[in-house]
Amino acid sequence: MEQLNQWLASLLEGNVIFTPQTLAYYWGGLVTTAQLVFVSLLIGLVLAVPLAILRGSKHRWIKLPVYFYTYVFRGTPLLVQLYIIYYGVVFVDGIQESFLWPVLKEAFYPALIAFTLNTAAYTTEIFHGAIKATSRGEIEAARAYGMSSGLTMRRIILPSAFRRALPAYGNEVIFMLHASAIASVVTLMDITGAARFVYARYYAPFEAFIFAALIYLCLTFMILYLFRYLEKRLLAHLKPLSGN
Repeated sequence: MEQLNQWLASLLEGNVIFTPQTLAYYWGGLVTTAQLVFVSLLIGLVLAVPLAILRGSKHRWIKLPVYFYTYVFRGTPLLVQLYIIYYGVVFVDGIQESFLWPVLKEAFYPALIAFTLNTAAYTTEIFHGAIKATSRGEIEAARAYGMSSGLTMRRIILPSAFRRALPAYGNEVIFMLHASAIASVVTLMDITGAARFVYARYYAPFEAFIFAALIYLCLTFMILYLFRYLEKRLLAHLKPLSGN
């Protein structure tokens, strides 16, 4: 570690803007962004699976509330949702006296709630579309084997829908990464927040924000590579046979 610090110090020698201190801000921002995006995607995915199933219910009183939720969160800007949750939570009666206040007064958790609700809405619609696209033949074959509706959903429909939804869900992950850049407006020191700090300190907008853009670009390529790998493994049976 000491050798790494020495190598970094020699590399940055004479550089006024990108010093070990400013790089530490970017590293802290990267960690905050990764935590915010990963945790919101994980919780959003857990929420989206049952919501996608309810969204396809034959009963209107079940599917309409889910539709209303996804319609509202997909139809309004994420920035507005973030402002409402971050600034609006203060005005909830009794919230400041409750056990939730020590958590909610930190900017990270209102941002996490806003990001989670937003991505859960989009993911619900992605999975709902994938479930609807399940072949009738697969469902009838499951019934012919005597599977119940719940078992058919668990063993046939959901695994098949997950594979079909993979390309669209990869785009949603990239969207959430890019959307996380707005988290700095509620005082979170993410990658964009670190770039704002460097810009304000050295008055160097191009260097500060181009470096932040390069970090986002690297993260995007990593996500793309991961989803291309998963698609190659899980959707291999859908590729046309070579030589035909």
